[in-house]
Parts: sequence; C-alpha cells; structure tokens
Amino acid sequence: MHQVFDFNAMPDPERDPVCTYTVFYSDERSADASRPILVLDNREREWKHHSGGTFTNPVKRTSFEFTDQEGQADILRIDARFTSLLKWLGENHIPVRLSGQNTPEGYAVYRIREVAYGGASKLSAEDGFLQFMIGRLFASDAPKEDTVPEEEKEETGDDMRLTSLQSITDFLGCAGRTLPDNIRLWARRNLAVANSSEVTPEERRHAQRALSMMMNIQWKADYFPSIDMAEAKRILDSQLFGLTKVKQRIMETIVQINRTHTLPAYGLLLVGPAGVGKSQIAYAVAQILRLPWTVMDMSSINDPEQLTGSSRIYANAKPGLIMEAFSAAGQSSLVFIINELDKAAVGKGSGNPADVLLTLLDNLGFTDNYIECNIPTGGVYPIATANFKDQISTPLLSRFAVIEIPDYTEEEKKIIFKQFSFPAVLKRIGMREEECVVTDEALEAVLDYCRGTTGIRELEQAAEHLAANALYRIEVEGAGRVVYDRKTASAVLG
Repeated sequence: MHQVFDFNAMPDPERDPVCTYTVFYSDERSADASRPILVLDNREREWKHHSGGTFTNPVKRTSFEFTDQEGQADILRIDARFTSLLKWLGENHIPVRLSGQNTPEGYAVYRIREVAYGGASKLSAEDGFLQFMIGRLFASDAPKEDTVPEEEKEETGDDMRLTSLQSITDFLGCAGRTLPDNIRLWARRNLAVANSSEVTPEERRHAQRALSMMMNIQWKADYFPSIDMAEAKRILDSQLFGLTKVKQRIMETIVQINRTHTLPAYGLLLVGPAGVGKSQIAYAVAQILRLPWTVMDMSSINDPEQLTGSSRIYANAKPGLIMEAFSAAGQSSLVFIINELDKAAVGKGSGNPADVLLTLLDNLGFTDNYIECNIPTGGVYPIATANFKDQISTPLLSRFAVIEIPDYTEEEKKIIFKQFSFPAVLKRIGMREEECVVTDEALEAVLDYCRGTTGIRELEQAAEHLAANALYRIEVEGAGRVVYDRKTASAVLG
C-alpha cells in the first residue's frame, strides 16, 4: 500500500490531523459493498446503512463525523481516485449522506451524495455537482503509484454541466486528473483569464465559455472495449439487405478492433451511386461501435472556418463544427459521418475545407481557433460517403479504407420492397399487412416507376404512394381490403 501523508505541510501533533488511512488502486467503474469507495473504522460500533455527516479532514483527524448518530469514525482505506474529492468535501464542510455496509474489514462506503437541505450551502452553482465528479472519477483509470507528482496525486471526478467559474474551479481541484495533461494546463490558464480583472469583459466571457465546453467533455482513453460479433452481424443483417461484400469488410474491421482494442488507423469511405444506402451503413456502424455520432455535410461547408472556428479576438467568435460535435457528444470518442466527401475540396472562402479534414483524420490532434488547445482525436472514427471517388483528392483518399457499394439489381429491389420498404411504411401508418397487398405483378409497376434511377429512395416513395392510397380507400371509400395488380399500381404511381 502507498501511504498518503497528512494534508498539512507542517505537522504539529497538538494541532494537526493524523493520517489514518492508506490508498488502494482500482479501475472499477462502479462501487458496491465488495468494491467500496472508502472504508471507515467500525470496530467500536456498527454504522447505519445510510449515514449523514461531514468529512473532518484536515480540520481534525482524517475521519467522518456523523450527524444523525453519535460518534466519528477514522478513514481506513480510500480508492486513490477519490482522495482529492474527500479532501475538498472536508475542507469546505460539505454535508453528505453515505450509503454503506458493515463488513469485517470496516464500514464499506459505496455511495456519497450531497445533502442539499437543512440550510447547507454549496460551493458550486449547479445541482448534481458531486455526482458529476464521482461519475467522472469512476470513468477514469486508477493513478499509477509513484508516477504522479505529490501535489497533483490527489487530482482525479447525474447529468449536469459545469458552467460557473466556481464549479469549474472545484472540478479542476477534485477531478483534474481525469483530464489529459495539456488540457489541464490549458484549463488553469483560461481560468486565470476568466477570473482576471486585467482583461476585458469580452476576454473573460470567451475564456469562461471555452472552459465550460472543454470541462463538460469526458476525455476518454484510447482503449476500445470488445464488440459483440453476433450483435454486430444482427445489426447489419436487420438494416442492410444483400451487400454481402460490404458487410464482410465491416466485420473484418470489427475483428481488428477486438484484437487491438483500438480504433483502426483508417476510417471507412463508402463510395457508390445516390440512394444505395451509404448513410444507412454509416449509422449501422456507429450503432455497432456504441458511439455517439455527428453528421457533417461537406456540400454545405465552403469555408474552413466553419470547421475550425473563429479567433477570440472577434466579438462574435465561436467554436467550429468539429468542436461543437465534441461538446454535443459530451465525450472525445465519437463517429464523424462525413457526407459527400467528394465535394470537400470545393472551397469558396479563404482556404480549403479538405485541408482541415486532413488534420482531423491524422489522429495527431485538432486545434480549434476559438478553443486554442490541441484536442486529442484518437477516439474519433470517421465514416465518409461519396458518389465519385475520382473527385476526392489523393491525400484525403489515402486516409480511408474504400468500400465500393454497387447499385441493386431489379430482383434485389423487388425483395427490398416486399420485405423492408413496404412493411415499414404499413407499420408506421398503422395498417395491417392483410389490409393492403402488393402482388408480384404490381411489383413490375414499382420497378417501372424506379427505372432510370439508382438506389432505393424511389422504392420508398412508391411504398408511400401505394400505402397512402390504400389507406384513403379504406378510411374514406369504405374498402375493406386493397389489392394492387400491375394496372392499379401503375395508375397510383402515375
């Protein structure tokens, strides 16, 4: 065990607290009685399952003083990730409620909640701040023994957002170790600016806005957990018809992730005619990876500043779309779905948006002009779509593993219509399958309607037309059941 020393710099036996505990190192993502956050001494008496009180270190001993029952208990053991949090709670006399269980080793505490009633004052402006920090701490890895400077060794944190300077300050003190080193240093510099009286109000406002955005992102490690292969196959089969080679390439990527526990160095580029389901494939992969995703349509981005943000020297400065995506996801691991990559090289402003994408795809970090900090991109997985591969620049193309998606044959379109498109429309508008029947002959009329087009969008439109017409005839004209042959289907589809 690694002994944690007294919080005060100059020990005095008559005045200073006595350190009673040791720390242990854990990577557990939650706590229970067998995997506690801390253990209190219960040799003289057992403590209630729910116990209220305050941590008294460093004012008295390193202990917990109960308010709903007589006595106090020395702290025996603490998860190393939580030492700074307990110090903060003790220094500021924050009333808390413990949940724990008496065991032979002591009173094992597995939950700590802030008491918000009884006139207790909170240092942080937002409700749920303590739970926010505890959630961050459980999501972080255990600090390594003897590799962290002593003054930083104790820094490590329900849905809420850090917005006030007080809550950001408290978070950095209690959970700063959950941040990458460069972001922690960046945060301290920006916090100094936000609190300074020597800069303009505009500079303080920008610094606080940037801090709030960065502190509310959970910066995850590059380690990627294993993916259930059977579940991945089920998702692909349920959402994509045919496309055997495409599914095989995706499954190969998943096998690679499971072997290395990291995302591949190259993203996926899905190339094919319009309407073949490229975006649907991208969403399916994001679902398999169990990551949030964001969509960037390159046809609507004509200036690199839309991606990189604008400098804080401007009054109306703001972050770019990439940084906004991290903020919306609330974490650094996410899927970027980049639509129409073949239009990324057409810049109409000062610069080329494709050049910005290169920095994002290189996994060396991305810098937003507004945030002014290098953002780790190791957890970003890009999936791009394009109609024409030859219109993508060579440097950009080299960052992707290319998957060609062919158009569907007429027989495949018939199966997709009968087994996927039409049943989905009927279900959505509340019709039973027996109320509206499309015969094999009617399918020829559907194919006539789609002839000369690529993909399956026209199939879906045909399904909408036929189902809507059938519903009208049933509800308004009193038809009990509608059966389409080629002639009646052609009449509806025009």
